[in-house]
Amino acid sequence: MENSEGDIQHLLDILRARNVLHGLEDIPPIFGDANHYLSSLDAIQYGGCSWKSVAFRYSGPVDADSPSWKRKPHVIHLRNALEAVESMVASSDFKDAFDTRPYEEYICTPSGEKTRRFCNLMSGQWVTQKADEIAKDPTTHGAMLTIVALGADKTTVTVGTGNQEFHPVYYTVANIHNDMRRSHRDAVAPLAFLAIPKAKRAEENTEEFRIFKKQLYHQSLAFILSSLRPGMLKPHVLKCPDGHFRRAIFELGPFIADYPEQVYLAGVVQRWCPKCLAHPDQEGFNHAGDPRFRELTERLLDTYSNADLWDSFGIIGDVTPFTNYFPRADIHELLTPDILHQLVKGTFKDHLVTWVEDYIHAMADSEADAKRILDDIDRRLAAVPVFPGLRRFPNGRNFQQWTGNDSKALMKVFLPAIAGYVPEEMVQCISALLDFSYLVRRSSHVTQDLRDMQAALSKFHRLRAIFETVGIRPDGFSLPRQHALVHYVRNIQLFGSPNGLCSSITESKHIVAVKRPWRRSSRKQPLGQILRTLTRLSKLAAIRNEFARRGMLRSSVYTHARRTAGIDLDDPPDRESLDDDRFRHEAEAIAAEDPYSMSSTVSLSSRPNVLMHELDEPSLSAHFRRYLHDQLFPEYELAVDRDLDDCPEIPLRTRIDVFTSARAVFYAPSEAAGPGGMHQEFIRCSPHWYGDRPRYDTVFVQTNPDLPGMLGMAVARVRGLFSFVYDDMRYDCAFVDWFELDGGVYGHSSIPVDFHFADSLVAFNRYYVNWFADYHTHETVI
Repeated sequence: MENSEGDIQHLLDILRARNVLHGLEDIPPIFGDANHYLSSLDAIQYGGCSWKSVAFRYSGPVDADSPSWKRKPHVIHLRNALEAVESMVASSDFKDAFDTRPYEEYICTPSGEKTRRFCNLMSGQWVTQKADEIAKDPTTHGAMLTIVALGADKTTVTVGTGNQEFHPVYYTVANIHNDMRRSHRDAVAPLAFLAIPKAKRAEENTEEFRIFKKQLYHQSLAFILSSLRPGMLKPHVLKCPDGHFRRAIFELGPFIADYPEQVYLAGVVQRWCPKCLAHPDQEGFNHAGDPRFRELTERLLDTYSNADLWDSFGIIGDVTPFTNYFPRADIHELLTPDILHQLVKGTFKDHLVTWVEDYIHAMADSEADAKRILDDIDRRLAAVPVFPGLRRFPNGRNFQQWTGNDSKALMKVFLPAIAGYVPEEMVQCISALLDFSYLVRRSSHVTQDLRDMQAALSKFHRLRAIFETVGIRPDGFSLPRQHALVHYVRNIQLFGSPNGLCSSITESKHIVAVKRPWRRSSRKQPLGQILRTLTRLSKLAAIRNEFARRGMLRSSVYTHARRTAGIDLDDPPDRESLDDDRFRHEAEAIAAEDPYSMSSTVSLSSRPNVLMHELDEPSLSAHFRRYLHDQLFPEYELAVDRDLDDCPEIPLRTRIDVFTSARAVFYAPSEAAGPGGMHQEFIRCSPHWYGDRPRYDTVFVQTNPDLPGMLGMAVARVRGLFSFVYDDMRYDCAFVDWFELDGGVYGHSSIPVDFHFADSLVAFNRYYVNWFADYHTHETVI
């Protein structure tokens, strides 16, 4: 569906030509031509809610001299919201990832204390409050609360040829688990495309036009969601992913948006917080103010003039939020944390990284000296050794356009790169923010995590004063994106972990829902073509789920053909058997004392004396002997404390299998992990990585399971992964270089211009342990 009709026709012609060459031209083709293929997609009966267009006009007086935006219609394109929700809820793809009722989850800490865990939205306090509210009404008592979450975000598909913008609105049923939304399944789908009013330059900054744009925005959203309103008051029967029918009550849930969109949604003035009444020009903006809520806003609108509302409360009196048209909905409460724009791109990249550069320019002896320092910081970033989850910046930070993934990658390596060039308080300030960021981005949060988040945020607020002291932020920190961080802890308690309802999900959906269909279009009035493509994609996804439910996709097309022809008579495993095997494998990996497994392919076989020369380790044979002693006699003192003559001899002709990688499977829930929180990494140990320089990964080695974090671990660099047989018993082992705890930091000398990152782990005497490499490292080390 991402190819043009011409490309589809070309592929069909290739298949027909193949049949001709093999004398099979009498066999009818799968599709006669591209039109036959597309019409077959359109004929699918599953999925694919139809799109319709609705025009809005300015309702005030209009004459021939009125501005163009008053005279022309503003068209929105939408699906029927009720049909869209019914289609998503009925999808069997979410059978094992759908909550029909709120719940509270408690786990036991190592000390035996019970603590609450917040994860999916249905584990939060907000949905429990809403469920209790509808249970009070006898007509809705016992109904399944069905949460419809929304997201809106403008996107530009081209700048050079017309600056074409689109404003899609996405929806998801928040009863579906967070990992389904993060895994790019159809748990998030486009619901509408909003109109983007345009005006001439002389008109676009007028107060009248700005108010009209906001009113059009809210009226459009209210109209789009209007088909759900009856189901918010009276139960509506829904078919659920498990095939059961339930009485459902719809509820507007969290709204995913960046700060400019949040201002539109909440009807507040720029720089004000859409969730609380903290004044942006006062010291209290560092803390959460009294909460905004629907009843309070309505009372203020009845009491004060528009001018007073604007100056004292940050409220735009001429705008009515769309949530006011629906029962129990409060837009101020429903705005969720936006990790991508508020934390990653906003506070870290646009604020702290920029302030550090400004500080270096301000404190350097000259502009040339400042550039020299920044170039050395770039070389430090380029010198980061290869490690799973870490990304190097070979050319530093000289990007024309930064993406969210670029900023996330920089967060992992920025801190040690600036150490020594900026005051210690700046380093500590950024470290506090990174701790807060990694805690926020976990896939589940217990009570202690929330306490740690609050402590890290308080530390960040205290330490960021250094930027004010040195003159980089003389006007303080009245920054809406930084202020938004004070609401994160409470929002996690209300809505669960925020990485399941973040704007990074809607931004990634832009690629599938807008940008790829746009590229496939003729670029002339493309929106209609985009909608047609989205309908076909929806139909394809729906029918694939139906085929899977019927057991029609258990094997490949080729295997099915062999079985149909009687060549392969083995029945394919059903989905439940495959799931059982996968879960059993993962459970065994978690329960295993050693969750590592060597690569199935032996890179080479060698002898001890040959390996000794290849690794440049004259004492390698002695290490093998001491290792064998500890394996054979675990009750004795360690071999390192004994005479080598007391250790078993290894014959020189012993075959040593050498591996270049080992796989580690572990439980580490995060946005990068698979369903259930399982994750795997490969430990690389290659003398010629991709035929070039060596790569020997570093690892954590647990030395005392009773001590927390780094107190119970050591750091090692894996130099070899071996397997050999001694007395008919196979032994797997690793040869490592140990790093001793020192607490050192980067030195004050510059890195050579031609320095290669492959030499980083042998060129220096001291190293940082980077607990920001990934979520699991951060959770394990600190």
